[in-house]
Amino acid sequence: MTAASTPKGERRRAALIEAAAELLVEGGFDAIRHRAVAERAGLPLASTTYYFDSLDDLVTAAVEYRGRFELDQGREQLDKLSTEPRGVDTLVEMVLDQLLGEDTAYEAVLLRYERLVTTGRRPYLRPVMRAMQVEFHALLAEIFARSGKPIDGKRLAQLIALVDGAVVNAFIEVDPDPRGVARAMLREALA
Repeated sequence: MTAASTPKGERRRAALIEAAAELLVEGGFDAIRHRAVAERAGLPLASTTYYFDSLDDLVTAAVEYRGRFELDQGREQLDKLSTEPRGVDTLVEMVLDQLLGEDTAYEAVLLRYERLVTTGRRPYLRPVMRAMQVEFHALLAEIFARSGKPIDGKRLAQLIALVDGAVVNAFIEVDPDPRGVARAMLREALA
């Protein structure tokens, strides 16, 4: 039995992952450094290299942890959702909560999109991001279905691309409102 597989080792590893995920949300990928993660977790610096083969492994674990957290939030929202037709505005807000997060602050949305875009520069993240994307698309499709507006995979991909494009373009505005821009575009596409 290795130290990492003991209950204490598993608690320490989990604390490091949670700390790294918090740093990811607060400051993006650049915030995840061995020292910062160890300090946030309240563990010795050496623990980051003891429980993870590399910083890439720690980053991957943090991305998966955060992605799972967001999927769980989406599933909780779905569990509360009855099967009934909804107005477009309600559906739009539910979809935007999934795509952009419930934190509507500019910085929170920007960091969420940085996580997606940075995957292109960090190929080691692609497998975990693709796996979560499949679950995420299924979650969104179920939200549409329970709202009385079933949607196929192709149309769902188009709507996600529309929102993503609107958000990215809104980032460069003088007074950016990514959620507002995405809301208007999605509402028009669904009307």
